[in-house]
Amino acid sequence: LPVLPVVIPDGQDPKTFEVGDEAYFGAGRLGNSRFLDGMTIEEGKNEVARRLEARGAGERTVQYRLRDWLASRQRAWGCPIPMVHCPKCGIVPVADSNLPVRLPDDLDFKVKGNPLDAHPTFKHVKCPSCGSEAVRDTDTLDTFVDSSWYFARFADPTATDPVNRDAVNYWLPVDQYIGGIEHAILHLLYARFFTRGMHDTGWVTLDEPFASLFTQGMVLHESYQDQHGAWLYPEEVEKRPDGSAVVKGTSGHVTVGPSIRMSKSKKNVVAPMGMIDTFGADAIRWLMLSDSPPERDVDWSESGAEGCWRFVQRIHRLVTEAENLPAPGTPIPSTLDQLSSTARRVVHRRIAEVTDHLDNLRFNRAVANIYELANIVGTLLGKADGAVLREALEALVLLLGPMMPHLAETCWAALDHKNLVVETPWPKFIEDLTKEDVVTYAIQVNGKLRATQQFANGTDTATVESEALKLDPIIRALDGKIPKKVIVVPNRIVNVVA
Repeated sequence: LPVLPVVIPDGQDPKTFEVGDEAYFGAGRLGNSRFLDGMTIEEGKNEVARRLEARGAGERTVQYRLRDWLASRQRAWGCPIPMVHCPKCGIVPVADSNLPVRLPDDLDFKVKGNPLDAHPTFKHVKCPSCGSEAVRDTDTLDTFVDSSWYFARFADPTATDPVNRDAVNYWLPVDQYIGGIEHAILHLLYARFFTRGMHDTGWVTLDEPFASLFTQGMVLHESYQDQHGAWLYPEEVEKRPDGSAVVKGTSGHVTVGPSIRMSKSKKNVVAPMGMIDTFGADAIRWLMLSDSPPERDVDWSESGAEGCWRFVQRIHRLVTEAENLPAPGTPIPSTLDQLSSTARRVVHRRIAEVTDHLDNLRFNRAVANIYELANIVGTLLGKADGAVLREALEALVLLLGPMMPHLAETCWAALDHKNLVVETPWPKFIEDLTKEDVVTYAIQVNGKLRATQQFANGTDTATVESEALKLDPIIRALDGKIPKKVIVVPNRIVNVVA
């Protein structure tokens, strides 16, 4: 069946725009949608709701995933609930002068149930209202209650009030929130709920606590159960050549489950200390960051650890084998040979790329760029200008510093620096050196890629348009039609609308 696009990118004709093999997720306006044609997606939603309401067929509503929250816990850790149960007055709040309620230091954790309930003195108090004998609430609050507003308290942890309003208004919202997917429906939702409540009660002026959300993936591993169904740690399992598994040192059969999120209850966790003892913390950190984008789940594997360790050794050799380097701070000569000039361009492009990738949490791409930079440095040893080689080596060391700090500090000292990497500013790239001499344009007809063509960087759009229309694939795709419009996005794409 033909795919009928309903969101049309700006500049495209709904009659000719095609989505191809993948759906179009970008911005645009509605098309092929009758009375919604020409509207933005949000305008279309509102129009549908308006018409349904006008007909009495329904009314718009916002559905939240927040449900009633049972916040009390029968345990001795967590914040005490500051309420007193009086036989005469009912449930009475603890007087402000007696806040905060502090947990006793002499709890007996061997008793059954909640140790606070069994404490001889903690729960027996006078009613704050009538002075009669009463009982303190021995439940504590769910720890999520604390984590729902700690960021506001952290703005000034010494404040005598719950929060320092001036400090909160200065520091919040939190610039970047990072958490697992389970946080999106628990901690994140609770924190937003608390912030709205604190806004309504005058403690903060913002509605949203976090400016940006990044959801990291989970580390997965196979799970193992013995013949009785008990969970086993990976180190307790022996894999056999035929693919079966037994309890290590026995013939007891082990059922190997699928890769699932590492969990203490399932025991499918891997202690990193053994690998760190063998390969070093830098190599294992490098392995974790290079494996996949951080937003994706990843199956834990030790297979790449040795390769990462070899890369650590290679970086150290590149630095220590570089001979006759000029002193730190030596300026780059105004005239360079072809090799050194080309190398500088590559180095500054890699600085720009790694900086952008780290800023946007694309750690695996930053790792790939550093591998490329190491290869470039390897080609420069003994061949390039000394100042250019030093610049390349220093950029390499500084860029890998956040991911392999021990190696970076060792190499930085070997490059005759007296300060530390952590005290050194992040390397800056020279904009002119990052520009490609040649850029590749993707050339589309009615949204479909028909050709690619290279042009000198900075070629004017009129020339790009003229040359693109002369290409045989474009001429064949137009089939004698006169283009209605040609859209040139500099250094990226030519879109021909026929």
